[in-house]
Amino acid sequence: MAQRLTIAHSPCPNDTFAFHAWTHGLLPEAPGLAVTIADIDVTNGLAERGGADLLKISYASLPYVLDEYVLLPCGGALGHGCGPLVLTRSEDGPAGSGPEWLAGRRVAVPGVRSTAYLLFRLWAARAVPGGVGDIVVLPFHEIMPAVRDGEVDAGLVIHEARFTYQHYGLHRLADMGEEWEAGTGRPIPLGAIVARRALGEEQLGAVARAAADSVRFAWANPSASRPYVLEHAQEMAPDVIEQHIGLYVNDYTADLGEDGYAAVRELLGRAAAEGLVPAVTPGALDFPGAR
Repeated sequence: MAQRLTIAHSPCPNDTFAFHAWTHGLLPEAPGLAVTIADIDVTNGLAERGGADLLKISYASLPYVLDEYVLLPCGGALGHGCGPLVLTRSEDGPAGSGPEWLAGRRVAVPGVRSTAYLLFRLWAARAVPGGVGDIVVLPFHEIMPAVRDGEVDAGLVIHEARFTYQHYGLHRLADMGEEWEAGTGRPIPLGAIVARRALGEEQLGAVARAAADSVRFAWANPSASRPYVLEHAQEMAPDVIEQHIGLYVNDYTADLGEDGYAAVRELLGRAAAEGLVPAVTPGALDFPGAR
């Protein structure tokens, strides 16, 4: 039996839903996989160390790993209306407060190489005079409790938090996705699937086909992945799981397309111009494997 490829992705419903068929051997032509489930901040670090053949990482981390990894044209997370939110306690940042309230405040973020934090930095540079205060990195599921309990002044949240933050008595101060879409007209690039360049063109092509086929299998057989999704959903309510999948697994997951690639180039270009990430060389995002 051929040696299985290693993959690391998050426990979030969009990833377990999209990759269920592939990781469970339901795609006869797909390469075998050995799976590691880990928080996105962990997978970002693994990519920088060359720690797996395939990984789900933040688009903000992509410029740091392109020498060793190539962006797959499928499997990731982009979309509309799905951006990170800046949350405060209602009594601290009541309705009507502007972004200037964040000046000098202590803000929790889900990782310094997260796309959420990159979008936040691009926004805060013009929206928060004087800049925010201390940045605290927390796993994303710990951010809302930390804001609620007053451990931080504000939190930058991702994933299903956009459906549940009211349960913590929190107030939405700003939506990074709305800011991005209003300024660019493009979808919000959040998470990317990357594969080791050393796999070679033929195997990279097989990997890309498998990722896209896995997404399409999940759409065609939505109940097949339910036990696996629930196993890793961190006690998430079923309705929230469905909302999460519906928002983050979309046409861009099956195929980035021209619009998706343009959004990625726009994000990384703007960030590089501000000195926030290394510049991406022309052609670095091109996928070498024929699909």
